[in-house]
Amino acid sequence: MALYVVQLRFDLADTDRRLEVRPAHRDYLVELKEAGKLVTAGPFPDQTGAVLIYDVADEAELRDILAKDPYTPANVYEIATLSEWQPLFPIN
Repeated sequence: MALYVVQLRFDLADTDRRLEVRPAHRDYLVELKEAGKLVTAGPFPDQTGAVLIYDVADEAELRDILAKDPYTPANVYEIATLSEWQPLFPIN
């Protein structure tokens, strides 16, 4: 398994649309967390984006997960950063 950090950037002009889709997005994140695929996630206080940390087999699995996120077909974000991550300290 590998850890990946994804930083999303939100278009503030699409805030209303993003907020409409957010409950489904958050439900999806809960499913991923329960399945052990999502380590943590959360938006920035200014609502300009979010950071999500995934525990997946590889980038292909991560891209599949992102494609299934309700935010993706709604087109309410762009990926600012998607990088494999090697933490210095245990996450648990």
